[in-house]
Parts: sequence; structure tokens; C-alpha cells
Amino acid sequence: MLACQQHPGAGAVMITVRRLASQFISEFDRSRRVSLFIGTRLSTEISVNKSIGEGEIMQRQIIHIDEAKCNGCGLCAEACHENAIEMVGGKARLIRDDYCDGMGDCLPECPTGAITFETREAATYDEAAVAANAARLDRIRQRADGLRAQAHPNPSGCPGAAAQMFEHKPQAGAASAVSELRQWPVQIKLVNPEAPYFDGAKLLIAADCSAYAYGNFHRDFVRGRTVIIGCPKFDGDYSDKLTAILRQSEIKSVAIVRMQVPCCRGLDQATKNALAASGKQIPWSVSVVGPDGSLVSSL
Repeated sequence: MLACQQHPGAGAVMITVRRLASQFISEFDRSRRVSLFIGTRLSTEISVNKSIGEGEIMQRQIIHIDEAKCNGCGLCAEACHENAIEMVGGKARLIRDDYCDGMGDCLPECPTGAITFETREAATYDEAAVAANAARLDRIRQRADGLRAQAHPNPSGCPGAAAQMFEHKPQAGAASAVSELRQWPVQIKLVNPEAPYFDGAKLLIAADCSAYAYGNFHRDFVRGRTVIIGCPKFDGDYSDKLTAILRQSEIKSVAIVRMQVPCCRGLDQATKNALAASGKQIPWSVSVVGPDGSLVSSL
């Protein structure tokens, strides 16, 4: 240091060195602070994204939808109580893993076998997220119903009661239809569970609208069966009456025919409740008829 001080211009050199060193330290410190800031922001954003997205990932059972087999009927979406399935581009799609509880209520509704179980890494089922989504969808439906009611008032308020019109071409040379009905009465609320026509019967439980919608109803469904009909929208739950019928008689089989409207699903549920309560192993099937008279599915 002494030698430097004695050398001409040494003081100026030392000042310059100190200034450069100070600038370097300042730049380094600023860069370090920026890096820490960016790292903190990224960590915060990742944390936020995790909190608003799907939950923890684990190996579990969940549904798989084969879009190639899906015919776009939408029955699985109707059956999913968690709203985990939506129709996208005419195909059923699992929209979020954490909405699916893995119970598979949708499986028996699929007429093409497009839905199966698989075990894979998936977000855990999030009941709170499902409830929040259900509330959101309910608000959307209420707004839509309000707008629809303003434009076209509907006294029943049921989506399945919306006015629709269809045209069918007359069938040339069609033979006169013959009634296949073999017993009376047919209304579920009127029949006696101990009536003799139930014993040994193949039982048809039909939504009363289905006979009007499906042209060959007698030929395809009534023939060879004992028939009871009803409307769960107006009559309420048939579970107890159907249970009594199944317990009292030796029913060979049960065929359910309902319409493709939400309120008609009550007929399915009442029959399933009765089958379970009867304690009997009775084969059963479900056929769904569209409002235009088409057979949407038959299982």
C-alpha cells in the first residue's frame, strides 16, 4: 500500500478500483434480490394453482370413457350425480378426475359399453369441489329457466315438458295394430299387488308416455307381459307398491320402459328400490324412448 501511495497517480487508481468493486457488489446484490423475487413469485403461483385446481394425486379406481364407442346418448351424464361427465362435441367426457368418486353409477346406463373402470394416477375425489360445482350449475340452470320462462312460460317447469313437434312419414301398406294387453287395470296406483295375473308373469313397468311415443309399443314390449304404467312426475314414489307386487308373486322378469326425460328416471329408481327390497334375484332390463319415438337405448 505504501508503494502505491508513493507512485504517481496511485490514489486515482485506488479510487477507480473501489468504485468498480462497489458497482459490482451492488449489481450482484440487485441480481440476487431479483432472483429471490422471481423464485418467490413462481412458488406462490404454483401454490395458488395447486389450491384452485385438482387435489392430491393418488393411484385409485376411476372411470374411463372410450369415445370411439360412445354414441352420444347422454345417459351417463344424466346418471352421474357428481356432474363429472359432460357431453362435449357429441361425446361423453370426464371433465375432472376429482369430480369422479369411482363408484360407477354411469356404467350400467351406457348402452354401448363405452365406460369401464381403470386404475391410474388421478386426483382424489373432492366432495367440496363437487358441491361447489353443483351449486354453480344450479345457478346457471335457474338463470336459464328464468330466461326460458320469460320467453315461453311453461306451467309445469319440467324440462321434459318443453313443447316439441315431430313429423313421421306414413308407412305404406302397414297392417292394423292389434292390442297385446292381457289384463286390467294397468295404472300402478290402481292394481292389486295380489292380483292373479302377477303370478308367474313377465312384468312390464312402463312410463305412461312411452306407449304414445313408441310406435310398436304393443308388439315390442306389451306382448307376453303383464303391464303396469305410471308417471313418477305426478304420482310420486312407487317403491312400496312395486315391492309389494314383487314380494307377493313369482315374477319371472322385469322390463322397464321410460322416456328420455329427467323426471322419468324416478321409475328406474323406484323399480331398483323394489327389486332390492324384495330380496329376490329377478332379471331386469331398461329401455329408454326418446320424445321423437326413437329407441335410445335398451339394456
